[in-house]
Amino acid sequence: MLKYDTLKSIALAGMIAFALTTQGHKAEAADLETLTVAGGCFWCVEADFEKVKGVTGAVSGFAGGTVQNPTYKQVTAGGTGHYEAVQITYDPSVVDQRTLLDLFFRSVDPTDAGGQFCDRGESYRTAIFVDGPAAEKTAKAAKAKAEADLGQRVVTPVLPAGEFYPADAYHQDYYKGRQLVITRFGPKRQASAYKAYREACGRDARVKELWGSAAPFAGS
Repeated sequence: MLKYDTLKSIALAGMIAFALTTQGHKAEAADLETLTVAGGCFWCVEADFEKVKGVTGAVSGFAGGTVQNPTYKQVTAGGTGHYEAVQITYDPSVVDQRTLLDLFFRSVDPTDAGGQFCDRGESYRTAIFVDGPAAEKTAKAAKAKAEADLGQRVVTPVLPAGEFYPADAYHQDYYKGRQLVITRFGPKRQASAYKAYREACGRDARVKELWGSAAPFAGS
């Protein structure tokens, strides 16, 4: 009987420890927050923000449109109202939303209403998607600061957050992918194709021209 009681106590302690660990993981996950932004090519935005301390992940996708579950082809063809967007997941105890927004504005050309860099059209425009008055206030303050620092009108809209649709797996983490793809530069691995595209598109050159030493990702 003593042996049975001992085993029973050990089993109960194990169950309690497991429950507490599970609750701890749930609490940790619940503490993470998200920010959705559109900054032209979502490969580039994803690559930039996954370098930021406190960001736990970034997903390329589509936001702001009216078509459910749009495809990449539909969005880039125009007419769906979607932006190429990135949903950034971050730990607010490490980096706050305002800091991320300040980084965002200084990683794009927020004066361009027709797209970003070599990518033209409605799906490549910049935007910030907010959920609620507090997030809207933070985004508008970051926009005002960017406009004051730049000395030019910032056209990036602050829009209500709607449904975010992740793009297909091919577009996720493209900047570090190993799949062989055919490009205008010839056959390349995705990571090499991404670097060639980013340079040819003039993204970093234009961001440096606008923001100078305040550009956080240009050339990184």
